[in-house]
Amino acid sequence: MNKTEARYALRLAARRAAGEILQFAFEAITLRLADGVRYTPDFLVIYADHVLGLEEVKGAFVREDARIKFRVAVEQFPWFRWRWAQWARGEWTECCLGLAPLTPPAGAGGAP
Repeated sequence: MNKTEARYALRLAARRAAGEILQFAFEAITLRLADGVRYTPDFLVIYADHVLGLEEVKGAFVREDARIKFRVAVEQFPWFRWRWAQWARGEWTECCLGLAPLTPPAGAGGAP
């Protein structure tokens, strides 16, 4: 975990203490985007409304391939709540995407 990710982990811990999220984990899952292309979001988050989220954390400089992988992941996995957080000039800028609620597929039975 780099310094920016550690700073964001403290932010997530504060959100957990405030009841906004239930839990979070660093680099907990890896998604397969295409043959030979993998993407590991920085944080897996379980929100208080039980929606699963994947959050990507960046510093002031962002490589274009990171932006592309994020966009592809959002398109291929729309059932997650996605958040892009960027630390620059001493403050966070955040963007949320894919706010679909967690629902079971048709015929899978009721919610747990």
